[in-house]
Amino acid sequence: MAPAFPTHPLRQAADLGPVLAAIGDARVVLLGEASHGTHEYYTWRTALSKRLISEKGFQFIGVEGDWPDCFEVNAAIKQDAVTYGSAAQLLQTFNRWPTWMWGNWEISALVEWLHRHNLSQPAARRVGFYGLDVYSLWESLQAVLHYVEQQGDGALTAARHAFHCFEPYSADPQQYARAVAFVSEDCQDEVAGLLRTMRRQAAGRAYASLPEREQAFAAEQNALVAVNAERYYKAMLRGGGSSWNVRDRHMMETLARLLELHGPGSKAIVWAHNTHVGDARYTDMRRDGEVNIGQLAREQLGREQVFSVGFGSYEGSVVAGKDWGAPREKMAVPRAVRASWEHQLHEQLRGDNAVLLSAELRNHSRLQQPVGHRAIGVVYRPQFEQFGNYVPSLIPERYDAFLFLDRTQALHPLPTTPQPNVPPDLYPWGE
Repeated sequence: MAPAFPTHPLRQAADLGPVLAAIGDARVVLLGEASHGTHEYYTWRTALSKRLISEKGFQFIGVEGDWPDCFEVNAAIKQDAVTYGSAAQLLQTFNRWPTWMWGNWEISALVEWLHRHNLSQPAARRVGFYGLDVYSLWESLQAVLHYVEQQGDGALTAARHAFHCFEPYSADPQQYARAVAFVSEDCQDEVAGLLRTMRRQAAGRAYASLPEREQAFAAEQNALVAVNAERYYKAMLRGGGSSWNVRDRHMMETLARLLELHGPGSKAIVWAHNTHVGDARYTDMRRDGEVNIGQLAREQLGREQVFSVGFGSYEGSVVAGKDWGAPREKMAVPRAVRASWEHQLHEQLRGDNAVLLSAELRNHSRLQQPVGHRAIGVVYRPQFEQFGNYVPSLIPERYDAFLFLDRTQALHPLPTTPQPNVPPDLYPWGE
């Protein structure tokens, strides 16, 4: 009989103690998920985030979401008064497909908790909520233009030039990418010039308060999103892994900027898919020349400063779409394929949930070679999952800890209608 994996029981938030102890003094904690539509991944990440904030002083959560939408949530949870009606109403801002990723009742509960927590903190210590992603080209340009019009400063001309350059393509970045794919005339110089101007303006200005400084930071971040989104959509049209790398490098750059904004010793929590937070060097992504935020954070901050937690389950249900931009559905998640990481844990644990720590797994005989590890994205076809949803992984190196949840259920989306012009995606797990 093969030796068992060392595990710790996982039934309630108190059982996360071994993970908290293993995290120690790490500055960045990356919390993954094996799908973008599973209730338990959201609730256990919430439970762990609450403890990191309350017990270890973590100062913000950065998520795999758009900067403008998340910054709206960030501003709301730092206010004393509730001016947005309810958390569910606030989350209607997430109207880009897949709307359910952040527009769901599970995030609504987290938002309410963050607001209550912040009420007990001084303004400088209130926990933030930020988006790390790169998709929001048009929305970010609009936000920059609105900010500089209010400020009336020297960035207004640069903002208008960038805005007008993209205007013929309306809100459709795909149309822009197709139009400039084979010509030299594009908007790269305009957005790069805007970012330079924004940074020059910020360097010469003193800010009276943290909220004022954060607003200026947000405007500059929107300019950075425009620069990298312009690169992303052109790279996406060319194909290959370059668009993936543009996206994850942008997420890492945003995380580093946020750590700098919050000062020396600041601590960050990141919520993103396992394919982003689990070190790419220990998967087949390395063969394709792809990097991710899990790898980049370890390389740039030092491995001892970064703690990555993977998530997975054996069977259950999930919210996803059959195609990119398709209506969301509640789908059955079949039992994990034989010999996969999830199947092995199910066989050992017989229906129980567990925490596994990589420090205790590293020398295990069954984990010296890559094992298939399930990845479900916003696009999912259960009947075909064995052909493209298992990522070969060296589990103890890809993550620092793993939360196994034997049977999981679909999360609970808010009734949000997605906007048109959904950017396509090239990855089989919908990432």
